[in-house]
Amino acid sequence: MNLREEAFNIIVKVIKNNMFSDKLLSQSIKNIKGKEENPNLLYVLVRGVIKMRGNLDYIVQQYTEPAKYKGTDIRVKCLLYLAFYQLLYCDSIPEHAAVYESVELAKKVFNESIANFVNAVLREYQRNPKINYPENPAERIAYEHSYPVEIIAKWLQRMPEDQVEYLAMYYNEPPKLNIRVNQLATTKAKLISYFAKKEVIVTEHKACVNMLTSEQATEVLNDVAFDEGYFTIQDVSSAMVIDLLDPQENESILDMFAGRGGKAGYIAELMKNTGEVVAVDKIPNKAKEMKQTLERLGVSNFKIIVEDAFKFGPVAPAFNRVLIDVPCSGWGVFQKKAELRWQEKQNIAELIKLQEKALQTAAQFVKPGGFLVYSTCTINDDENEAQIEKFLAQNKNFTLIDASKCIPKEYVNNKYLKTIPHVHHIDGAFAAKMQKQQS
Repeated sequence: MNLREEAFNIIVKVIKNNMFSDKLLSQSIKNIKGKEENPNLLYVLVRGVIKMRGNLDYIVQQYTEPAKYKGTDIRVKCLLYLAFYQLLYCDSIPEHAAVYESVELAKKVFNESIANFVNAVLREYQRNPKINYPENPAERIAYEHSYPVEIIAKWLQRMPEDQVEYLAMYYNEPPKLNIRVNQLATTKAKLISYFAKKEVIVTEHKACVNMLTSEQATEVLNDVAFDEGYFTIQDVSSAMVIDLLDPQENESILDMFAGRGGKAGYIAELMKNTGEVVAVDKIPNKAKEMKQTLERLGVSNFKIIVEDAFKFGPVAPAFNRVLIDVPCSGWGVFQKKAELRWQEKQNIAELIKLQEKALQTAAQFVKPGGFLVYSTCTINDDENEAQIEKFLAQNKNFTLIDASKCIPKEYVNNKYLKTIPHVHHIDGAFAAKMQKQQS
């Protein structure tokens, strides 16, 4: 397998078809295990190009004729992105190797004419590598750090310019791996000791008592302890939402947008396999993955329902706690899901309407005296604080609970759980906990 060609093929699929790279990468990496090729290089090239494609596109335009480049086949552009990424961001790859391999790949995938074009563009950059960016703050930050100008402009309406730039830069850093200890199978101390014997460093995270972090992602993920269910992968901010929910033993808890079951699994673990966790998601593949994950972790107190959350019923105040981790703009997870920043068709106005509906629907399932937790993975106030303020104004029988009762005060703002990526060095998340009055 030619790693650069494989990286090129994945990049084209992701950009051309608006796909996510996770499954494509995992499929390819399975095919090269045990061979001489380095799977880490494939990961670096694919994720790097997807993340930095805005910056790469801006740079390529400086060395081509604008009118002609605009109509260039997207596959040729992707090959140029891959070439420039190696030149600009891969210190371990010599320049001559990056140029040579890119030209050879162009010959193989296209023809001699395209190869000559790629060679000319790369040589021109090597002769004159200085890049000038626009003075306009939104355009400068967007092109230099690789984001759509529209997103940076929206962030500049909410934050000072220096904070927006820090945020943009943070999202481009390689993420650390966050590990949630499975309390049903082991303890935090035992897992730390286990990895230490294998010379893998995992450290405790101050934000969440059940979370560890490591920079040795490959070693951790390939360890047999993962397959045997001693831990799972989850961002700290996501786990903190469940700490805020504060599940208790023998309760009945509803997770209305369960996805692949990361939060549902943690809920079940904290309940020590007592009571019942009802996890609802309308996508069969996600429900299948959720079942596999929960079974791997030894969770038995769950019930998975494959159904649209808005059609789940009968509607009755039957649950002690209800979690709604709603669909959102994803502005908080751009470090791990770079593809999200390029989803230009995202309609935030429609998302806000869906979130409002989800809140009103979920509220009907909460028992008197029970709790409702609303969460997102975005830093957009319109999807966060504004939603809760509107809900509470319309539902006087719910009261906002101070998040600092369940999570460290460092991550609490105006009684809400609120994490800021470049400040807290975890994904951006928001959550509000509300209690329904006793009847």
